[in-house]
Amino acid sequence: MVKGFQFDTYMAEKATLVNNALEEAVPLQEPLKIHEAMRYSLLAGGKRVRPILCLASCELVGGAESRAMAMALAVEMVHTMSLIHDDLPCMDNDDLRRGKPTNHKVYGDDTAVLAGDALLSLAFEHLATRTIGVGPDRVVQAISELASAVGSLGLVAGQIVDISSEGKQDVDLNKLEYIHVHKTAKLLEAAVVGGAVLGGGNSDEVERVRKYARSIGLLFQVVDDILDVTKSSEELGKTAGKDLLSDKATYPKLMGLDGAKKFAGELLATAVEELGFFDAGRAAPLHHLAHYIAYRQN
Repeated sequence: MVKGFQFDTYMAEKATLVNNALEEAVPLQEPLKIHEAMRYSLLAGGKRVRPILCLASCELVGGAESRAMAMALAVEMVHTMSLIHDDLPCMDNDDLRRGKPTNHKVYGDDTAVLAGDALLSLAFEHLATRTIGVGPDRVVQAISELASAVGSLGLVAGQIVDISSEGKQDVDLNKLEYIHVHKTAKLLEAAVVGGAVLGGGNSDEVERVRKYARSIGLLFQVVDDILDVTKSSEELGKTAGKDLLSDKATYPKLMGLDGAKKFAGELLATAVEELGFFDAGRAAPLHHLAHYIAYRQN
């Protein structure tokens, strides 16, 4: 870890920048109900890990954060869409998200679906039209990264396999990894890779941050599974123990709690190793973010 790096200050400052930009990107306008619903979930707080990863990756390769801000916001819009849809009764049927009632509990299922759809569309519009100081080839590459992370070979793939695996006894570690690489890690990968692409990174730098991102993306889910069985709903800000109740395959269930913690440590080590090829000062935020993901408590 880089000595003297003020991680908490860094996270707070970046989160404030992201939150202010999100507020501006989705103003309250007609039709009021849909924009209220979009803003309800998008501005509900959260740690803003994905957009901050995007900005940090851009700066890692020497780019100004302004070049990646539109991508950072787009990733958060896509992430929020996935949460709104994931919480619906036809999916995970959850009542609590970020310590507040889920979108469909406040606005109804129909509006929640549309709010998610609108955020997904806006994400790509924002990335395409609001990216500044970057050549069109790199903008197209960033759009492609984000699109592939969301579609039928990305987030949707993970979700459909996850749904079809509930309650089944034949879910092994390979299938569980497939679910979480696609459902969780792909979007984190798009955030990090997109930041490096827009920041001007070369092909070697982009591939190194891709490997870093794949490790922390899976790490994020392993830690999520661990927290689900070790923390309360109050501590998490969402319903705890839900995976156990729905008989979902999780890392603690398949590997044991100690095994899952050991695997998390291995993923963290792999991620940190990739950062060793970059300037230590520029890599400090991503180094600390990897440890933050590994040791977070909610």
